[in-house]
Amino acid sequence: MSSLHLAGATVNQTPLDWEGNFNHILQAIQKAKDQSVDLLCFPELSITGYGSEDLFLSYWYPKKALAYLKKALPFTKGITVCLGLPCRINQKVYNCMAVLENGKVLGFVPKQFLAIDGVHYECRWFTPWKAGLMTSLDFDGASVPFGDMIFEKKGLRYGFEICEDAWRGDARPGYRLKDRKVNLILNPSASHFAMGKSHQREILVTESSEALEAAYFYVNLLGNESGRMIFDGEVLFADKGELLYKNPLLSFKDYQLISFKYPLPKTLETPEKTATESKNEEFTAAVSLALFDYLRKSRSKGFVLSLSGGADSSTIAILVAEMVRRGILCLGTPLFLEKIHRSSDIDPKSSVKDITGKLLTTAYQGTKNSSADTFNSAKSLAESIGAVFNQWSIDEEVASYTRKIEAALGRKLEWEKDDIALQNIQARARSPIIWMLANINNSLLLSTSNRSEGDVGYTTMDGDTSGSISPIAAVSKDFILQWPRWAESTLGYEGLKEVNALQPTAELRPKERKQTDEEDLMPYPVLTAIEQLAIRDKRSPIDIYLNLKEELSLEPSILKSYIAKFFRLWSRNQWKRERLAPSFHLDEFNVDPKTWYRFPILSGGYQEELKEMENTEE
Repeated sequence: MSSLHLAGATVNQTPLDWEGNFNHILQAIQKAKDQSVDLLCFPELSITGYGSEDLFLSYWYPKKALAYLKKALPFTKGITVCLGLPCRINQKVYNCMAVLENGKVLGFVPKQFLAIDGVHYECRWFTPWKAGLMTSLDFDGASVPFGDMIFEKKGLRYGFEICEDAWRGDARPGYRLKDRKVNLILNPSASHFAMGKSHQREILVTESSEALEAAYFYVNLLGNESGRMIFDGEVLFADKGELLYKNPLLSFKDYQLISFKYPLPKTLETPEKTATESKNEEFTAAVSLALFDYLRKSRSKGFVLSLSGGADSSTIAILVAEMVRRGILCLGTPLFLEKIHRSSDIDPKSSVKDITGKLLTTAYQGTKNSSADTFNSAKSLAESIGAVFNQWSIDEEVASYTRKIEAALGRKLEWEKDDIALQNIQARARSPIIWMLANINNSLLLSTSNRSEGDVGYTTMDGDTSGSISPIAAVSKDFILQWPRWAESTLGYEGLKEVNALQPTAELRPKERKQTDEEDLMPYPVLTAIEQLAIRDKRSPIDIYLNLKEELSLEPSILKSYIAKFFRLWSRNQWKRERLAPSFHLDEFNVDPKTWYRFPILSGGYQEELKEMENTEE
């Protein structure tokens, strides 16, 4: 078999940053040429970025992508380059890979299957291509083949499965490529990050190389491209049922080039991790990179955080510190500061702790219901990572609002009668001043809501939900409660010691009422179990009851009450989820209606379904 010097380039792109995207592509091409690469594959939609949304529907947008494809042609002398872009033919837009070689376009291969579940809505923008169909596209004065085709390089035949194409079982294009005797299948992807997903891809790539009787090369996009979705920049290569290469994921670099000679002689060994260790590390790496990209692409100066001393806000503070540490480790301090547009006012000789202090400002906004424990927890954590720490009381603001309402109503507010309103005004009174600080600092305000709170609306609109971005809104409280313990022991953040000793509480009721989150709601592991079946698996109340009554050690009547509470609160609080700050997609599912799960704002609230569950024998 002929030897082929093969390479994959994973790139961190941004919609509408034409020159920036193009420069990443050119840098990768040049590096590949320097290494005498024969065939270089970029990810799906690498010219425009995957997250271009309705820009794909514009007539000018695919046209401009073709213009940049033309600009790339002079750089393909002596190398074959595969680039992803949208192409319009006869009023329809297709998601394509273009194969460039020696200054010419050899052909365009459109995607045959579109991703339409979870965070993906490709059918809104693209049309799937029919297997076996061929036509042509007029490009730069020439008629270029367009359709389901294969190519050849150094006597090796190769073809494409574009991302979702590979996940369609017996209908996938790979089986037709097998019939056409290809030696190599390229899979350029824009596959979103989710904890645990890398392992699924490893299985897909490894099994595909055996089932399709061809070497299989997978190349994914990189970074927080456009706000919500994160790409991990994964590159995988397998042959004859063996995974031979896997790169480090979630790099802070603009691009990564991975090259090797095919056939590759031996398997790359990767260290084993437990499932929990792996998820915690993946979460940390993904959010760190996402915060870095969001900060630099929004051209903000830093972050502001209302630091309560609890697990949620403390987790976010540590993630910002990790963003700084990991970014500097990957890029070096000078380049890290240049990337976040802070070279002019932060000394490159500064320590990680000092730079964190320049980027993260925190505030503990106490009331008479706050405890010394949470204050000390917040203060020691902020000091341990170098963040600026402020403290003030909002009792005066709360009292002012309360007096005005009492005057309007002609009565005193009482906890027995006005519990929710008296809790909410405290959370809302914190919002204006922390927003003011963020505005003055030209910084992003970090919201601290988690997914479990989003499920049941255990959050105050225009209060603790206030923020520019919500970094942990896609993960459960269950996960957040264990992560600081892992970060303390594994990452060495000793400032989390006091945080990890606290029981979760909103601290909005008087101290003598001894408020805790789980007493307000239900045990968090139970909430997570119900949520997974209800939202991830889309099960009905009665199905969830029948599943969980065997798994959980709960009285049937108590389990039913928890399930009923979940569905009632879920239905009642969709309007809140519609207004949450943008969040990163991190887990196998989330409750963001703009990405993963859509639900009517107004509904019957599962009344019949809950009645059916209630009438089920225990």
